[in-house]
Amino acid sequence: QVQLVESGGGLVQAGGSLRLSCAASGRTLSTYTMGWFRQAPGKEREFVAGIDWRSGSTYSADSVKGRFTISRDNANNTVNLQMNSLKPEDTAVYYCAAALAWGRKSAAGFSYWGQGTQVTVSS
Repeated sequence: QVQLVESGGGLVQAGGSLRLSCAASGRTLSTYTMGWFRQAPGKEREFVAGIDWRSGSTYSADSVKGRFTISRDNANNTVNLQMNSLKPEDTAVYYCAAALAWGRKSAAGFSYWGQGTQVTVSS
């Protein structure tokens, strides 16, 4: 069992930055791939970035490459998403998730979810 709690969302102007954090708890965190997803109103939940907890290897969606960076802090059991050069189309609820397999980009492949945090980018 894994529990996830996101924080760090808010309102920012286009071109600005935000840092999201996901506090994770559970006995075997090192066996999981952690992911960030987002869901805008009326749209499906989409993959943003993922990281292997043990190795730190990452992968991300083309739409955020070069702007968003996922990282983990083993000492504090947190996964972070640094978002730079934000655009209005990045506006969504952002979710942290955990999966037992590497490389998944489908929401159906992730077993545990946080409650989400709202990110709003104004133009």
